[in-house]
Amino acid sequence: MTSITALPSRRRLPVLSHRVAFRLHASVLVGLLAASSAPTPLYALYQAAWHFSAMTLTVVFSAYALALLVALLTAGTLSDHLGRRPVLAGALLAQAVAMAIFATAQGVPALIAARILQGLATGVATSAAGAALLDFEAPNRPGRATVANSITPVAGMAVGVLAATALVQYAPAPTRTVYLVLLLLFTAQAAAVLLTPETARPNPGAWRSLRPTITVAAASRPAMALAGPGIVAAWALGGFYSSLGPSLARLIAPHAARATGGLVFFTLTAAAGLAGHAARALPARIVSLVGTAFLIPGALLTLSGPQLHSLLALFTGTALAGAGFGAVTQGALRLLLPPAAPGERAGTLAAYYVLSYLAMSIPAVLAGLLTNLYGLQTAVSLYAVTVILLTLIGLTRAVRRPRTA
Repeated sequence: MTSITALPSRRRLPVLSHRVAFRLHASVLVGLLAASSAPTPLYALYQAAWHFSAMTLTVVFSAYALALLVALLTAGTLSDHLGRRPVLAGALLAQAVAMAIFATAQGVPALIAARILQGLATGVATSAAGAALLDFEAPNRPGRATVANSITPVAGMAVGVLAATALVQYAPAPTRTVYLVLLLLFTAQAAAVLLTPETARPNPGAWRSLRPTITVAAASRPAMALAGPGIVAAWALGGFYSSLGPSLARLIAPHAARATGGLVFFTLTAAAGLAGHAARALPARIVSLVGTAFLIPGALLTLSGPQLHSLLALFTGTALAGAGFGAVTQGALRLLLPPAAPGERAGTLAAYYVLSYLAMSIPAVLAGLLTNLYGLQTAVSLYAVTVILLTLIGLTRAVRRPRTA
């Protein structure tokens, strides 16, 4: 894979080197996903203050994912037409506004509004930043950008949930402090992005590209068909741990420290990041298969947690599910992105995220509804069984599919 030559800039601004620009865009993805997971440990505080149900909680969670989907479907390829730099800078400023709404929220409507704006901004920014990583990849280090695209999101989620968990435990105003820090971060990143070289040549069709569509590079479609069931299973588990993980920890150990709920999702994302990093040199197809297989014991142990009243079972299952999540994500992106041409990168990455966030949001909403109707333990059982069935389908298809497909 070769790096795209930066286009001449019309502004007399200092331009960052390709190496610094690569690191900046990686930090942008970390920041975006840190912000997406930061509310997870705070949900218990919001519930205690505003007295809303598990169903409302999953609606708040899914408002972000569904808004992100809308952005990916409409603006996922916008940076291919307008350029990476203006699209990404604008999305980061919108993120800063969302953080301000979070910090001043006084009820569920404000929380939902902040999540919607955050989802829209994240959807626009992730496809642009992910494509920019591929653009700034050094020619002598092929594959680095693809690995970064797979590891930085889970690393960001881990950082966000850990920081928010620490603030819940020790800070006097946790529902404000974390968002003010993120607001400053996104403002600084937006300014820094304007100093990077532009790598996408503006071309006509920006308005036409806003029509909802899913664009997968033709060369990447066989890989999408192969990895699809594993992607759905992995992100469905991610949605469960992100929205209902803290509630499950409280069900198992009602008197545990408040930070325990946030540590569930941190365990998932930390294990995902470690697994993705460890498997970066292994064949992508093998990584995807092994990661998909790891989801089964992870779901089973999570299912056994309430039965055994064991936090150990919950955290062990979460770690296994996280390792599977990280391996599936890394393997899938390594199968999907390298075959795509430069002009198809943002669209292919956006299509991957569309599938991922559909899998993350819809089952989470159904889990919240099942929790209201039948209780959290029943919802966990049905969720785990569904994930295991999806995993088995994915493994069966992958084993039967010829390696050359």
